[in-house]
Amino acid sequence: MGAPMSTSKPVDNPVDAFLQPDDPVGISFWIISIAMIACTVFFFAEAGTVGSHWTTSLHTGGLVTLVAGVHYMYMREYWVQVHSSPIVYRYVDWSITVPLQMIEFNLILKAAGKETSAAMFWKLLIGTVIMLLFGYMGEVGAINAWIGFAVGMSGWFFILNEIFNGEAGGTASTCSEAVATSFSTMRMIVTVGWSIYPLGYFFGYLLGAVSPTALNLTYNVADFVNKIGFVLACWSCAKADSAAPKMRSANISALLG
Repeated sequence: MGAPMSTSKPVDNPVDAFLQPDDPVGISFWIISIAMIACTVFFFAEAGTVGSHWTTSLHTGGLVTLVAGVHYMYMREYWVQVHSSPIVYRYVDWSITVPLQMIEFNLILKAAGKETSAAMFWKLLIGTVIMLLFGYMGEVGAINAWIGFAVGMSGWFFILNEIFNGEAGGTASTCSEAVATSFSTMRMIVTVGWSIYPLGYFFGYLLGAVSPTALNLTYNVADFVNKIGFVLACWSCAKADSAAPKMRSANISALLG
């Protein structure tokens, strides 16, 4: 008998098809899959409490955690039964969630009333495609692993240049304090948080210096921060910006009263 959602062949001992108490990686997969779903409910519920111009941003953030939650259910079952890195599942997840996260940069700037060009969107999307496509081809052996790593890194650097020095970064510097702070947090996650993935590729795949157990546990924690933390920054920005007019109105009423 196999675990739910699993396509693996049956195991001799049925207990082996399920989560074990001495499997920290499997436990982390389970915790994160449920946390992603819980956050999805939260973000969709909160979309009704912010200004209408922020609704799309929170709905998009909810999609990020929803997609990740579904894929983590499959990844946890793959790990529990196979105890190997679920490379294909991870890249399928990233191929959807990472572009959605890039869209968030555009959405919060538009919600803040800033004009952004189509070029900014396409630059971030192209950088994302290059980063993920070549990283995947390198890991599955479709191309030379070192070439996949080098070109994938160039896609990531392209994204960083846009959100720091390009149109996205420049536009954010003219926004309100709430928007600028959230943009800075999101930018830091893409810089520091995302660095875990190329480091894992380099040390775990290219050099073989990291065990699959340590690598997947690190990836799981990174995904928790990089996805949930990223969308929480958008939510914080939306709440603060939506509350500002009410605060100004209350202050005016207090002065007049």
